[in-house]
Amino acid sequence: QVQLVESGGGSVQAGGSLRLSCAASKDAPTAHCMGWFRQTPEKERDLVAAIDIDGRTTYAASVKGRFTISRDDAKNTLYLQMNSLKPEDTGSYICATDDGFGGTCYTQYEYMYWGQGTQVTVSS
Repeated sequence: QVQLVESGGGSVQAGGSLRLSCAASKDAPTAHCMGWFRQTPEKERDLVAAIDIDGRTTYAASVKGRFTISRDDAKNTLYLQMNSLKPEDTGSYICATDDGFGGTCYTQYEYMYWGQGTQVTVSS
């Protein structure tokens, strides 16, 4: 069974940085879309950033210029470098991958496999 395991979350002050990682199990297919979503008690799961197999990236407007998504297919790992963090970035960051058959990578419905999430808390 495919598993995704996130790491790297924590508590930081505004302006700080964190780097999230998401390791996929060895039986995971090479994904077309890999993405990071953020979930809070007040909001539904929203796309933060996504990257396709050709390296094309998509970012939420609120994080553009501050966050960088990358992937290492040899290691089956997804990353999210988060700089200049703001209190509104607080939430559970969940990684997701698809089944490799392609898509826009924009919507959560395109993703098949999900991690459990890693908490990011940014204080002012």
